[in-house]
This record gives sequence, structure tokens and C-alpha cells, in this order.
Amino acid sequence: MEVILKKNVDKLGYKDEVVTVKDGYGRNFLIPQGYAVLATESALKSHEEVMRQRAHKESKVKEEAEAIAAKLNGLTVAIKAKVGESGKIFGSINTIAISEALKSEGIEVDRKSLVITEDSIKEVGTYEAIANLHKEVKQSFNFEVVGE
Repeated sequence: MEVILKKNVDKLGYKDEVVTVKDGYGRNFLIPQGYAVLATESALKSHEEVMRQRAHKESKVKEEAEAIAAKLNGLTVAIKAKVGESGKIFGSINTIAISEALKSEGIEVDRKSLVITEDSIKEVGTYEAIANLHKEVKQSFNFEVVGE
């Protein structure tokens, strides 16, 4: 029996794949649990249309991510922080501060997609961050912590 997977199933396949399974496994487990639907002729046609539309949308999202990555390439963003006499900053720099600094440069990046390579930033200096813009597009850039 052929089914279209609605969710990732271990050792069977990923979401939106058409797979062949034994009749009992499909009828008694996959379909009732909501992991799959029966691959009838009409379901396969609608599945193909959905996949074609999703591929078109995905390509647009990837192009936008590549455009942002091109802007981030070689960019160094300055982040101002209050600094003590010894050069240590009060508090630490996090992804929210980096996202706001990028926004002031005209680049919109969600703070959840930013990763700081250092554990905690508590001193003035230059550091590196990585922007996960798309599952296939990642770009590293530098940011500099300067005293106010």
C-alpha cells in the first residue's frame, strides 16, 4: 500500500514523501495516528500541486536569505555598551543587541537565527556571530563591542 507521509517517521521517511508500506502498518498505525494518508489518485495529484507551490515559495525565501547573506559578508557591526575602568562591560552582549545593531544598519535578521560563537561576551573587542538565514544559507559576520 502506498501512503503520503504527513510527518517524519523514523526508519520510514520524511514528511511529504510517498512510501510503500505493508497494508496492516498503514491501515492500523500510520493512518489512524495521523502520520500518513492513503495515496489515492486524487491525493497524489493534490500532493504534487502542493509540492510544486511549496518549491516556488521555498526558492523565493532562499533568494531573500542569500541577499541578506551578501549584505552580511564582510560586515562589522558596532555595538555600544557601558564599560568599566578595566575594560569589562556591565552585563553581556546577546543576540537581541546584535539584532538591533543589524536593524540600525538596515538588515533585518531575527534574533533567534543568530548564534554567537563565544560563550559570553563581557569585554570590549571584536567577536564573530553566525546568522542561520535558511536551512541551506548561513553567513558569519563580525561585530565589535565598543564602550559608550
